[in-house]
Amino acid sequence: MDVAACANLLRNGGLIAYPTEGVWGLGCDPRDEAAVLRLLALKQRDVAKGLILIASAEAQLAPFIDTASLAESQLAEVRASWPGPNTWIVPASKAAPRWITGAHDGIAVRVTAHPLVRALCDGFGGALVSTSANIASEPSPRTREELDPRIVVGVDAVSGGETLGRAQPSTIRDARSGVTLR
Repeated sequence: MDVAACANLLRNGGLIAYPTEGVWGLGCDPRDEAAVLRLLALKQRDVAKGLILIASAEAQLAPFIDTASLAESQLAEVRASWPGPNTWIVPASKAAPRWITGAHDGIAVRVTAHPLVRALCDGFGGALVSTSANIASEPSPRTREELDPRIVVGVDAVSGGETLGRAQPSTIRDARSGVTLR
């Protein structure tokens, strides 16, 4: 399915599977609680764990993050790593939904370098949920052919495209502590 059709599905509460830097991901509108809960049920993932948001630009993440709570040096390190396969845990804004942050006061965010995902975010008009397109604790698919049939039937569309060939999912670091979590 093309970018415009996927973006339209997202605006209407749909779930999509799409390639990211290293693995295939699942996405939806992070402000749509029903869509997020449907995605979590499909993955069999606990809402308390939280989810990553992916964007084409930091401005798309602005409603969800509290950059004022970071030191200038911390914020500079985050910004220097984008766009790219670098996810950061940053302070969540008061507007960040609990179905995205889970049991945490931070939120995981990334500005991607993947051209298809950037186009999806721009076509949708904002950040998207980005979590691996697998059932919890099962291997993350690196190709479209590796998508679990249970995932494929549970989404509204599978986009075209391929991953950028990265061997692993994005790195996850905590912007406040500097600790690498993945």
